[in-house]
Amino acid sequence: MRRERTHLAIAVATAAVLWFYMFSPWTKGWPDFWLVMACSATILTTLGLVFTPDRKALLKVERPALQVLAGVIIAFALWGVFWVGDKVSAWMFSFARGEVDLVYSMRQGIPSWVIAALLLLLIGPAEELFWRGYVQRTLSRTLGGKRPEDKAFVITALVYALVHVWSLNFMLIMAALVAGCVWGLIYRIRPGMLPALIVSHALWDVLVFIVLPI
Repeated sequence: MRRERTHLAIAVATAAVLWFYMFSPWTKGWPDFWLVMACSATILTTLGLVFTPDRKALLKVERPALQVLAGVIIAFALWGVFWVGDKVSAWMFSFARGEVDLVYSMRQGIPSWVIAALLLLLIGPAEELFWRGYVQRTLSRTLGGKRPEDKAFVITALVYALVHVWSLNFMLIMAALVAGCVWGLIYRIRPGMLPALIVSHALWDVLVFIVLPI
């Protein structure tokens, strides 16, 4: 168990460094956000799989058609949550729209189809495999005390939000927290739905960033 905790600490620290590199004012945009994001997704997926002793169980897919359907439903439902959240935040915070527009400005200079392909085929699936499939799953096994699964859900959601802090963008941090809580709660209740969460994360990324921007 100590070895698993060490591996987990290394993986999360790596994620923190990569997100710092992507979003900090000192390194942001160099050499290219989407290139760094794609490399980060590859690195974290590799670490998660290498550090997972029971990879076969992790990658097992039960009832694939239902997993895909559930993933699509979750993605559109989450898009709806963010649509409502955008209206509420714009009413509550004068800076909200400007910070959201800053997030969308990352699309400039890159063809939309390239971004969509990266989000759908690499970045979305990689993030879910890492944060829920590896981090939350490992914490659920290694945390002591009562209700380790609940603690793993809370810790993973918070860390997922906190790695975005170097963006200095309140709306992006809150978006990561809300999305992380939704995916994490579903995984807490039904770990077997990880494939559905992978589908939902990938599809939601494309919906909110390319197809139906908010």
